[in-house]
Amino acid sequence: VASRRSPDVREYFLVQSCVYTNQSQLRMKSDGGVTSGKYTSTDKHSFEEAPMYVAVLTYMGYGIVILFGYFRDFLRAVGFEKCHQAQEREEQKDFVPLYQDFENFYKRNLYTRVRDNWNRPICSLPGPVFDIMERVSDDYNWTFRLTGRTIENVINMGSYNYLGFAENNVDFLKTVAEETRQYGVGVCSTRQELGNLSIHEKLERLVAEFLGVESAMAFGMGFATNSMNIPALVGKGCLILSDELNHTSLILGARLSGATIRVFKHNNMQSLEKMLKETICSGQPRTHRAWKKILIMVEGIYSMEGSLVRLPEILVLKKKYKAYLYLDEAHSIGAVGPTGRGVTEHFGVDPNEVDVLMGTFTKSFGAAGGYIAGKKELVDYLRSHSHSAVYATAMSPPVVEQIIRAIKCIMGVDGTTEGQRRVRQLAENTRYLRSRLKEMGFIIYGNQDSPVVPLLLYLPGKVGAFSRAMLKRKIGVVVVGFPATPITEARARFCVSAAHTREMLDKVLQSLDELGDYIKVKFSRHRSSYRPELYDETDFELDS
Repeated sequence: VASRRSPDVREYFLVQSCVYTNQSQLRMKSDGGVTSGKYTSTDKHSFEEAPMYVAVLTYMGYGIVILFGYFRDFLRAVGFEKCHQAQEREEQKDFVPLYQDFENFYKRNLYTRVRDNWNRPICSLPGPVFDIMERVSDDYNWTFRLTGRTIENVINMGSYNYLGFAENNVDFLKTVAEETRQYGVGVCSTRQELGNLSIHEKLERLVAEFLGVESAMAFGMGFATNSMNIPALVGKGCLILSDELNHTSLILGARLSGATIRVFKHNNMQSLEKMLKETICSGQPRTHRAWKKILIMVEGIYSMEGSLVRLPEILVLKKKYKAYLYLDEAHSIGAVGPTGRGVTEHFGVDPNEVDVLMGTFTKSFGAAGGYIAGKKELVDYLRSHSHSAVYATAMSPPVVEQIIRAIKCIMGVDGTTEGQRRVRQLAENTRYLRSRLKEMGFIIYGNQDSPVVPLLLYLPGKVGAFSRAMLKRKIGVVVVGFPATPITEARARFCVSAAHTREMLDKVLQSLDELGDYIKVKFSRHRSSYRPELYDETDFELDS
């Protein structure tokens, strides 16, 4: 790849690699933890526990809401309160309920109270700022109606637009427009029939080159890349060891495979090794035969925690116990590493040591779809055995060209350093936002290099209040609660973008500082001294 770049671009890449190596070595020496190459296992992740009173108040809050829910259900049953929910017909009263009782109860009495914080209709490009169609409810969030007004220039802190490629710049999208004119927008066939275009093969070669592996295969849907390919890799008689915080697509794929599933504690190497020892010694259930395959499934960046996988240590265990490794880089590819090549580059690991590399194009690349990469034998096998490859319609040509454009930009093959500027900007924005939030006294989770920044709110009443108050300040945030998180760990999840300017982040931080004091969500007991001056991100890690 370097041979295709101009001398200035090649020199830039060498400088960036040297700087990153020096920073990694300094972090390794200063931390003094268990190391593997450039990696250190200490000091990089933050998972501060809340004070005991916060947990008590959280349980009390849920208890009060549940009690009121049962009381309101009683009022609905006796006719004092109108039930807005769809009702079963009389002749279906004896049928088995379609949903479990508690699921219905939770949605009716808890979720509906804060339903206005989700599914807000956006009517503009979802870039660093967007416009939202204003809506109101006349029946306590059972239904909504649009007012006809638009809330303009809302700062977008919730989209996975890590490198800012979700854009409508005419100059950047020229090649996408050209491919649309040549190929159209739809293929209307599978890759194995009449839908295999030259542009698809071009994308796969580029992805393999970008990742530094032998081969790659692209799919039209990121979720299906996991859920439809895992059953092609493992089946009955195989064992899957899955991190407890893995994404739903991984969980669904594991369940569809028919393999035995065991869950280990999040990023806990002792738990993983203990499980490997026990399962290898005991073998398959009932027969106690040896497992056909053992597959360890992890994510690069965990989308609700903001934590990075402890990849070097997992690779040591994988080799020690002869297991295979499936790495989901949906949130990490493009977002971490000195040149945006994900957690393998971040930790200085050879990507060929990972058996199955998976990622999506829906986040850092501003497009749609996903990929599986690795050995040529693996990819050739999936071309004929993956349900997603055999039955799914081929990717839309404009989407394919958008991905090609983004990858070329990151790699520098387009003759510019714009892609690497975005990678650097994302890292600077991430460190700046995280450090300032810690100084203000918020509890945030995750790795210091992760652009996914969860801010803990805990109490159920504060979830809706936080989201509504931020929208009033023209800041769009994503709030998450039970059952997507543990019942005591409701949170707001910020996604940092290279497209965010310092002025945007400062406005967000100022609003968070004011709101944090107003609704009392600054729970950290390790608050640093407040410093109004800004960090110099260029030697942030070198100085530390």
